[in-house]
Amino acid sequence: MRYIHGFPRIGEQRELKKALENYWNKNINRDELQKTAKELRIRHWNYQKDAGIDYISSNDFSFYDLMIDTIVMMGAEPARYRDIEDSFERYFAMARGDSKHKALAMTKWLNTNYHYFVPEIEPGQKFSPNTEKIVSEYTEAKENGIKTKINLIGPVTFLDFARGTKGNDPLDELESAVEIYAEILRTISRLDKNITVQFDEPALVKDPSKKMLKALESAYSKLSNIAGNIDIFVSTYFEHANEAVDVLVNTDIKGIGLDFVYGPKNLDSVEKIAKSGKLLIAGVVDGRNIWVSDIDGKVEFLNKLPIEKEQVIVSSSCSLLHVPYTLRYEEKMDKNVKSWLSFALEKLDELRIIDKLYRGETLGIDEEPYLKNRKVNKTRKSSVQIHSLSVKERLESLTYTQKERQMPAPQRLKIQHEVLKYPILPTTTIGSFPQTAEVRKLRKDFKEGAIGEKEYKSKIKEFIDYCVKVQEEAGLDVLVHGEFERNDMVEYFGEMLEGVTFSQNGWVQSYGSRCVKPPIIFGDISRPKPMTVEWITYAQSRTEKIMKGMLTGPVTMLNWSFVRDDLPKETVYKQMALAIADEVADLQDAGIKIIQVDEAAFKEGYPLRSENRAQYERVAVEAFKISTAVAKPETQIHTHMCYSDFNDIMPTIDAMDADVITIETARNGNRLLEAFKNYNYQKEVGAGVYDIHSPRIPSVEELEKEIADRLSVFPASKLWVNPDCGLKTRKWEEVIPSLENMVKATRNIRAKIVTL
Repeated sequence: MRYIHGFPRIGEQRELKKALENYWNKNINRDELQKTAKELRIRHWNYQKDAGIDYISSNDFSFYDLMIDTIVMMGAEPARYRDIEDSFERYFAMARGDSKHKALAMTKWLNTNYHYFVPEIEPGQKFSPNTEKIVSEYTEAKENGIKTKINLIGPVTFLDFARGTKGNDPLDELESAVEIYAEILRTISRLDKNITVQFDEPALVKDPSKKMLKALESAYSKLSNIAGNIDIFVSTYFEHANEAVDVLVNTDIKGIGLDFVYGPKNLDSVEKIAKSGKLLIAGVVDGRNIWVSDIDGKVEFLNKLPIEKEQVIVSSSCSLLHVPYTLRYEEKMDKNVKSWLSFALEKLDELRIIDKLYRGETLGIDEEPYLKNRKVNKTRKSSVQIHSLSVKERLESLTYTQKERQMPAPQRLKIQHEVLKYPILPTTTIGSFPQTAEVRKLRKDFKEGAIGEKEYKSKIKEFIDYCVKVQEEAGLDVLVHGEFERNDMVEYFGEMLEGVTFSQNGWVQSYGSRCVKPPIIFGDISRPKPMTVEWITYAQSRTEKIMKGMLTGPVTMLNWSFVRDDLPKETVYKQMALAIADEVADLQDAGIKIIQVDEAAFKEGYPLRSENRAQYERVAVEAFKISTAVAKPETQIHTHMCYSDFNDIMPTIDAMDADVITIETARNGNRLLEAFKNYNYQKEVGAGVYDIHSPRIPSVEELEKEIADRLSVFPASKLWVNPDCGLKTRKWEEVIPSLENMVKATRNIRAKIVTL
């Protein structure tokens, strides 16, 4: 039996992304959007059916995010959205915000680059079931000849990943939440004679507390006995879930999903599952990375499991949402590198072959792909494209001065204030400015050879000129060049590094319509030539104000990439760090006085188990410091982090030794900034004062309040003012007034401080 936890929903050519953006821009109507969504769902189900997958998911499709879908399913929309009568528009208001409503807070789904929207749970929260989407999708699949399992985010994860509105623990509302889940299961039970429900419970892999495990026992003791025609599978992934298994084997659920790729300690639970008689959904095909499976190795692993084969369902390690759709459109990729890869559709074929070999079945038409797989795994180990002696020697000869800045931060900041002369509450942005259709077309035309380099550079400089003009007229203190030459903050750099390649169509959903195309790190990394110096120095030549150099840090480069699995990750981090260090040195030598080395993905790379975190922190901090150690005391190093809870990692952030860190606080108020205050952070912090993921334009009064709120927590002498994140997804007509209002609000607050 073959099982997929979930499937990419964005479409093999990003059809959903395009339809959503056309809908938001009023180029298509709701019916046309729904038509595209239905076509995608049916296509995705059929691909899985044709590949011989036995357990195909419904309710894994979403217009924006499955957690928002679950909020709707639970009738848990916050009260502030209830004035929106149209449920469809209410849904998008929660996701994106509108002129009257702020969007829900957004954060990362465990340690991935996928974002989810955080439910808000009140003390005594009232829930009410809404099964319209579940019923509709299951029925739609059935009408097209496909029997699906129904995917639900489980009650423990839903509440654990939520936020209490009044400091309350959402898990306290378990009993009432489970009552709603029970009603939903009763509705599901009427859909078919026999039906399978997959409850996703990834919260169980994060050092579960006694309270969480008690909640787990309570929830599934009840839910597993709601209807006799429902088989319940509880699915975990990204780490081991041994404590949870100890609980679940004593309930009446049908099966347990374990990730053996990223949770090797799950082996400790196999005998318990075997003795319980439950099914084991064995996650052996990597759902998070894109390297071709070692089919022989996977079969050997399965054969050694201490459980009867009749109890084993061969599965992906997690939803395939986290990998690109298919290799079939990759026409330009190096043929050797391509042969080492496997995207979502290709993983379906791997799963089928692994299952056949495990069951002792005849391969038939799968014989040739199997033999090819054996050959590819062998050639990848010996390829000369992968290894570089010079990179290896450089790493081995690293000195102390290449790993640490040579002056303590308080002394550096004093020098920097004297050199840079920025005012109290300096204003800046995070880096990117609107990536308009004109900008994207220019890059596309240049890449495809439709225009020459001279014309391309001339147009990019025009965009930079306009961006500098906008910032100067808005009154910002520290400017950026706008990043118009960059398709993505990771992809842009990856394209210029040795040992890194890109797909043409390897898009992965980050949230909503936002997709990223992660770099593929297949070999040793080095930087052949400068990557940003030409554009940053040009921008600096157009203004008397300080121009920030913008780089992506080594930790984020790796955490947002598909990283080779044939080398210790620590070694790859250091290789990337040296490449970034070379760019920092060149920018500094070119006269750039502030350099931002973004680590937006620093927190999301954290291991889910506390026992593994010290090693990650050591490696990640060392990589960042290698990338910035070359900076002179007067060169100010900034970094930026997105959507992170910093309370438990403040010593690590401090150890990174950046001079200024900018963080997202618009959706989260002072909660994140308080971590810096409580830690007595002695460097400087840029606190986001408006949400760039929403099209709404904040007023001066609103922004004054936001800044005043930040000042109630952090001193003005150490505080910068900025938007939450980069502005590439916004329109100029949204960006310009928002920045103007931000600067006006800051100046008003400055005047009050001076008066005091």
